[in-house]
Amino acid sequence: MKKALIISISVIIVIILSFIIYWNLPIEVTRKSDIKFGNELILKIEDYKKNNRKLPTNHDWQTFEKLVFKKDEAANPVYTSDEKGNFELVYFEGFDGPYLMWSSQERKWTIDFPKIVSK
Repeated sequence: MKKALIISISVIIVIILSFIIYWNLPIEVTRKSDIKFGNELILKIEDYKKNNRKLPTNHDWQTFEKLVFKKDEAANPVYTSDEKGNFELVYFEGFDGPYLMWSSQERKWTIDFPKIVSK
């Protein structure tokens, strides 16, 4: 009986510690595949901007499909741009943020709320 209690408590402690360690890992580790796909999109968006002297407009699915976005796929980040030439990629999960986000102004992946509002 005493041995079973010690094992149970040990398992619970290991689970709690694992969760705490995972929660504190950098986003580059926990969201590696999302960031990798997002970085590929960023390069393609910046190439598009260089070649066309403008960013793709919000909701331009013909251009997005050429840039490897897949229409109506949940794994896609949401692209928004503003009239100043800035853009963001945001992975929305659930209803409440903050979310995994890349901003062309900050040029890094962060856990934050979107700053560009889609029109």
